[in-house]
Amino acid sequence: MTKPASSRSTEVQRLAAVRDAREPWRKWGPYLSERQWGTVREDYSETGDAWNFFTHDQARSRTYRWGEDGLAGLSDENQLLCFALALWNGKDPILKERLFGLTNSEGNHGEDVKEYYFYLDSTPTHSYMKYLYKYPQASFPYEDLIRTNRERGRHGLEYELLDTGIFNQDRYFDVFAEYAKASPEDVLIRITVHNRGPQDAALHVLPTLWFRNTWSWDDGSSRPSMRQIDSGSIAAVHPDLGERFLHAEGAPEWLFTENETNFERFHAGPNRTPYVKDGIHNRVLYGGHAAVNPDKTGTKAAAYYRLTIPAGGSRVLRLRLSDVASTSDREAATRATDFDRIVEERLREADEFYATVIPASLDADQKNVMRQALAGMLWSKQFYNYDVDRWLSERGSDPFKPTRRAPRNDRWHHMENSDIISMPDKWEYPWYAAWDLAFHVLALTLVDPDFGKEQLDLMLRQRYIHPSGQIPAYEWNFGDVNPPVHAWSTIFTHRLEKARGQADLDWLERSFHKLLLNFTWWVNRKDRTGNNVFEGGFLGLDNIGVFDRSSPLPTGGYLEQADGTAWMALFCQNMLEISVELALEKPAYGDMCQKFVEHYLWIASSMMRAGDDVGMWDEQDGFFYDVLRLPNHSATRLKVRSMVGLLPFCAVTVFDGEVLTKYPELAPGFRRFLDARPELSQFIHNPAAQGENGRRMAAILNEKNLRRVLSTMLDEREFLSPYGIRSISRHHEHHPYVFRVGDQDYSVSYLPAESDSGMFGGNSNWRGPIWMPVNALIVRALLQYYTYYGDAFTIECPTGSGRRMTLYQVAEDLGRRLASIFLKDGNRRAVYGGTRKFQDDPHWKDLLLFYEYFHGDNGAGLGASHQTGWTGIVARIMHFFASTTAEQTLELGKAAVVNTHRPTVAR
Repeated sequence: MTKPASSRSTEVQRLAAVRDAREPWRKWGPYLSERQWGTVREDYSETGDAWNFFTHDQARSRTYRWGEDGLAGLSDENQLLCFALALWNGKDPILKERLFGLTNSEGNHGEDVKEYYFYLDSTPTHSYMKYLYKYPQASFPYEDLIRTNRERGRHGLEYELLDTGIFNQDRYFDVFAEYAKASPEDVLIRITVHNRGPQDAALHVLPTLWFRNTWSWDDGSSRPSMRQIDSGSIAAVHPDLGERFLHAEGAPEWLFTENETNFERFHAGPNRTPYVKDGIHNRVLYGGHAAVNPDKTGTKAAAYYRLTIPAGGSRVLRLRLSDVASTSDREAATRATDFDRIVEERLREADEFYATVIPASLDADQKNVMRQALAGMLWSKQFYNYDVDRWLSERGSDPFKPTRRAPRNDRWHHMENSDIISMPDKWEYPWYAAWDLAFHVLALTLVDPDFGKEQLDLMLRQRYIHPSGQIPAYEWNFGDVNPPVHAWSTIFTHRLEKARGQADLDWLERSFHKLLLNFTWWVNRKDRTGNNVFEGGFLGLDNIGVFDRSSPLPTGGYLEQADGTAWMALFCQNMLEISVELALEKPAYGDMCQKFVEHYLWIASSMMRAGDDVGMWDEQDGFFYDVLRLPNHSATRLKVRSMVGLLPFCAVTVFDGEVLTKYPELAPGFRRFLDARPELSQFIHNPAAQGENGRRMAAILNEKNLRRVLSTMLDEREFLSPYGIRSISRHHEHHPYVFRVGDQDYSVSYLPAESDSGMFGGNSNWRGPIWMPVNALIVRALLQYYTYYGDAFTIECPTGSGRRMTLYQVAEDLGRRLASIFLKDGNRRAVYGGTRKFQDDPHWKDLLLFYEYFHGDNGAGLGASHQTGWTGIVARIMHFFASTTAEQTLELGKAAVVNTHRPTVAR
């Protein structure tokens, strides 16, 4: 059991102070990107080639336009003043100021960060944070990583940093960065460097403070400044932020330069100043004293420490970023005894807070996994700054004079984003994605319900949502189509608040009206025939199908998508849930309940289309498929057994009839609608049939078809892996699906690891691996069905095993499989596969990476290595199944509390 939030830990009190606008505890946080180069925002090329327009090699010398990046960084909420680490081992060709990785064209499976760094801890207000970076002592193998990965084909594994041998004999530094707030404006920074190698080793450490360049783009803009005020301190003055001070332990050499582009390096004309962005780099690596300002002023400054660390030893550096100039004793700001006492106190408070979040019933390893997952969620916040109208104008694009079109986003002039947003991965995906964000909220609300709710609200604001009602997808193409899961996350968040007695009906009502705009956009734009079957394109599932669903089909015609239609059925259910919640307090919403019941029935029945027409449901296979409709009016099912066909299973929601009890006059309207159109409910679950405790269920699958889909999903020869549900059936490993167009074969086979397709950059494989968010949807669906059917409904799990489970037990078993990706099984974690360093080394084996997806057979981590954004949902799953209360059963989206005990899975 977790301790109740009413225990009022110090961190909970800070969150309350933020909520009441009494103290800005969230003002400073880990809001720096980990990759600003290679992003759409920084791309001013003619062709939209963002990766090559602004490269990693250029980043040390070119000033960014819209944001900043850094190593283990911190900034204020408007990213005016930034702090991060810079390191040099004396051998690298460049100063290590940012993380290195491959671009899309360099990697054999797309872009990929090639560094080892870990988000170890964070409180929701960032009163305490901890980060680890592993820095090799030999020269970093930049060229080897690029060359070897380029040479490998799509059937080969990625070539990782450990594969280069750079960490052999433990010749590396563990660099820990800790942040602890003495007050909202007083941040203590403790840097601890461990030499893990067998010999003494030198390390140059440069904690760096700089202003984001906001002055180069507007004539007359005020320019901030920094200056040294004594041997251990500098002052930073900004016209909007005010004055801040960085105090550094000891008497480091202070290096000053300007955050200005080095035009001369790129042969782009004379520099505006002799002191440019890479001035500190040039001073440290080449001894170029003229590269830094001898007057000790500028807009970028570093405290320069030269350390020699004994083998197996460590050194600690202490700095303090504060709004207080100093005490009478300049050394007091970083005095070790007082400084460390505050840091340890914040760590103790973090432990106290997480004791109210992480169930006490979990063992030490489970608690470590859950805490690092939540830390990753909190570290993945980023200041996202993108004024699309201005960006388009700077490229010469004018919505009223469309003589020149930008490569992308030229229909989104209204967008003006300047907010702290939860990112999928601050290196690989340092931009928000709408459907990712809906899953982020499920984990974020465990620790910071207010921030989670703010994130959902943000995407519906006028400066985000399109005037047409479309929610922006992601910066590479805001007009692309993400699955409509925003309503699902909204009702989930509302139910959590309601369970805590803190329901915000005004927020729910505001969200409902904007979601209604989005629902209307879907109905008008993605149902071309008006038959309640939907398209949508890739819908977040990238390369899962026979064709690139975001592009014109090689056959002509169009796809009726099983996933698109299922998402819309779930969207209807979620809007119905919200309507019910509002109607219980505001009678005017009763009509909306009727509207969404009817619309849901039209969509659900369309998925089970019977008769001569070709529908998505295949009665022979007992499974859903996309339908290809050709220009000659013929149609065929694309019989790929994939997550596309499992998503209709997830379109299920249970209702307890409370709204009908309060408004009995609604019932006759429902009955009249059903009686007049019996065909709508003929092949789906009868919405009028009562289940456990009189509950009703909206579900596409009736009991017979539910059992058929479950038997396929829970078959280890098909979808069920030891580590969750695969995105494509293993059946296709030996029986690929092939569709022939002219003399061209288009095929889909089971690929448990990385993709062999270049579609979508080749780095998002839905052709076999396990993806955490859709698994969470499946867990939720199982719990919904269990709420309706109860213990009387059992199914074989795994199929053919002879072991029968209730659907709650199936959900619990699936949750256990997903969590086991990260948990120790003996001395092994599945997530790290055969990488011995992570499995055996005491300085590696308890560090967690939350990958984008996982090997379909062995659970090894694949794709983006820090996509805690949605893989962090494992924290919510672990939290739920560690609980023994009915309240926790409610948390994964049940409409009613069903049990006060937790059934035990038969082993």
